[in-house]
Amino acid sequence: MLAPSQPAYVLHSRAYRESSALVDFLTPHGRLRAVMRGARGKAGSLARPFIPLEAEFRGRGELKNVARLEPAGIPNLLGGEALFSGLYLNELLIRLLPAEDPNPAIFQHYAMTVLGLAEGRAIEPLLRSFEWRLLDELGYGFALDLDSEGQAIAEDGLYRLQTETGLVPVGHLQPGVFQGAELLAMAQADWAAPGALAAAKRLMRQALAPHLGGRPLVSRELFMTLKEPNRD
Repeated sequence: MLAPSQPAYVLHSRAYRESSALVDFLTPHGRLRAVMRGARGKAGSLARPFIPLEAEFRGRGELKNVARLEPAGIPNLLGGEALFSGLYLNELLIRLLPAEDPNPAIFQHYAMTVLGLAEGRAIEPLLRSFEWRLLDELGYGFALDLDSEGQAIAEDGLYRLQTETGLVPVGHLQPGVFQGAELLAMAQADWAAPGALAAAKRLMRQALAPHLGGRPLVSRELFMTLKEPNRD
C-alpha cells in the first residue's frame, strides 16, 4: 500500500544490509521507520537530518519502505552548537514520540525550531520552547503560573516539580526548587528575566527525565564531552 505524499525530516539513519539504510522519519502523521534502498548512492544524500523532504512510503507494517524521496526546500545548514542542538531534538523525538502517532503540531514546531537554529537565533530559548511544546503535546505538560492545587504562583514563593501533579509549594530553600519569579518569567517566555533561562533548563531536565527511561541522551553527553577543555 502506497501512502500519500507527505512532508518529512530524517531524524536518524544507519546502514542496513548491503546498500540500504534504516531511516527514522518525522512526518505530520508521526514518527516512522523505513528502509531506503540504494542509500549508498545519490539517493543517500537525502537521508540526512534537517533537510525538508517530500516522501512517499509503502507498506502496512511498522517497517515501511521509502517509495519516493525528494527535497522540498532549502536544507537547514547547522554547525557548532546549533548542530548538536538539532541532534538533541532528533534524539528526543526518537525516544519520546510513539511510532505512527499523528501530531502535526510537533512536526510544525520542529520545522520552525530547526529553521531558527539555521538562522542563528538564540539556541537556549529555542530548545526550551521545543521541550515545553513536546511535553505538552504528549500529555505531560503542567501549568507554570499555577501550582498543583490551582493556586497562583507567588513571585516570592518556592516550588518543586512533582511529575504527576505539577508544581508544589515548599516552605524553605532546598536543592532542585524553583523561585516563583523564575516560573512566572517562563510562563511569559520572558527570557531576559534574571535566572529564567537557567531555571527553565533545570525544569525541563526534571520534567523530561521520567519519560526517558533512565537512559542518558547520547547527543547531550557528546556535546558536553566536546565542550570540555582539552587536557594535557
